[in-house]
Amino acid sequence: MEQLTNLGVADARAGLADGRFSSVELTQANLQRIEEVDGALHAYLRTTPAKALEAAAEADRLRADGDDRPLLGVPLAIKDVLMTEGIETTAGSRILEGFVPPYTATAVQKLEAAGAIVLGKTNTDEFAMGSSTENSGYGATRNPWDAERVPGGSSGGSAAAVAADEAPAALGTDTGGSVRQPAALCGVVGLKPSYGRVSRYGLIAYGSSLDQIGPLTKSVVDAALLLQVIAGADSHDSTTLPADVPNYAEALSEKAEGIRIGIPQEYFVQGIQPEVEAAIRIAIEQFATLGAEIVPIQLPSTELALPVYYMVVTAEASANLARYDGIRFGLSVDGETIFDHFRQTRGAGFGPEVKRRIMLGTYALSAGYYDAYYLKAQQVRTLIRQEFERAFTEVDVVLSPTSPTTAFRIGEKVDDPMAMILTDIFTTTANLCGLCGISVPCGFDGEGLPIGLQLLGPSLGEEVILRAAYAYEQSTDWHLRRPNL
Repeated sequence: MEQLTNLGVADARAGLADGRFSSVELTQANLQRIEEVDGALHAYLRTTPAKALEAAAEADRLRADGDDRPLLGVPLAIKDVLMTEGIETTAGSRILEGFVPPYTATAVQKLEAAGAIVLGKTNTDEFAMGSSTENSGYGATRNPWDAERVPGGSSGGSAAAVAADEAPAALGTDTGGSVRQPAALCGVVGLKPSYGRVSRYGLIAYGSSLDQIGPLTKSVVDAALLLQVIAGADSHDSTTLPADVPNYAEALSEKAEGIRIGIPQEYFVQGIQPEVEAAIRIAIEQFATLGAEIVPIQLPSTELALPVYYMVVTAEASANLARYDGIRFGLSVDGETIFDHFRQTRGAGFGPEVKRRIMLGTYALSAGYYDAYYLKAQQVRTLIRQEFERAFTEVDVVLSPTSPTTAFRIGEKVDDPMAMILTDIFTTTANLCGLCGISVPCGFDGEGLPIGLQLLGPSLGEEVILRAAYAYEQSTDWHLRRPNL
């Protein structure tokens, strides 16, 4: 029998349809793989083997009766910031330890309605606040390519699980690059849909105007297949867009003719790891060979994106995390007064990075500072969005590195918040502007660590970025390489 854990979504789906293996066999193989390698990686916070195997057996029975739902019997992993009814959901935080949600997030519901099986919940930076998955209240996740290095964050658990063949695919969330950056550092595909393309209902909020749920997969076609299932308007989330969902897989093509690819000079700045820049330059040449038109563009406000992002996101985090008070759910630490109870609970439950961001955001929103900081950041955010809107009148896709470096060592940047923040330099603009973006593998550095290529598209431009990413992917073999665990 073929190596079942090597399979992505499309191959798993085909094998199940052809009867080459059963869903029980596929699910069991992935659970066994988790048992074998996750002790060294810590990609998962918890698995649900009994529930998964029960669902797999039911999927096999339904398939025998003629059920042909698109993901029937395919096992997947879910980032632990997405609600799952009956399964503990902690957002990587001690303040939610033991919390079992009474409902399931819409994106997960849609996957399950399409027949997918949940293997378990993957590790994350606490409340998705981080770029390395070192901020989890339950321990760091390690990179499958080098266990001494980070997998990126905050969806590092999902990226590591896919890269290590512990799941055919996984859901992550992206607030400032948290799907794309770990995808790049772990050598997998990561797709951030446009803001409003996928429902946020049931997502534990970090930055509500920035958060978006997206897939981490082994190939571009797998990303298209999962987006097809989870996209669409949702009455539970008023920010979802009422636009029709196209057939993303049908839009894929090995040809890039007619695609105008913008290269912003501001994205090739001092500080990029030389091997990363070299790989991106080679990828640009590859796109030209495939028939794409390469167009130099300018995005002059790029240098303002990071300070604007961290002002907006910390303000929204301050508001969103005010609900964790030890009264309604999660950790509760007794105090002499109600205010002391709040202080004790939040002091014990939140980690240092979460506390740092709450304090920054609360300060920015405080009387006398709101206009100078938060309001000004929103005004500059509008300028950045307008620059991208102008750019997309000239080009279809904007190309850049996903991350300025490959995976850094665990602990290397923990005590230097600014150095950690700079890892998001190429990804935050997509969230500020509501754009879609995808990261695909485009090479390796001298130490054998993956390099990621980012393609950004306009709002609801997923078809064009998927097409461009697929054309590049099919002309290279970077996505076929696997870490030696």
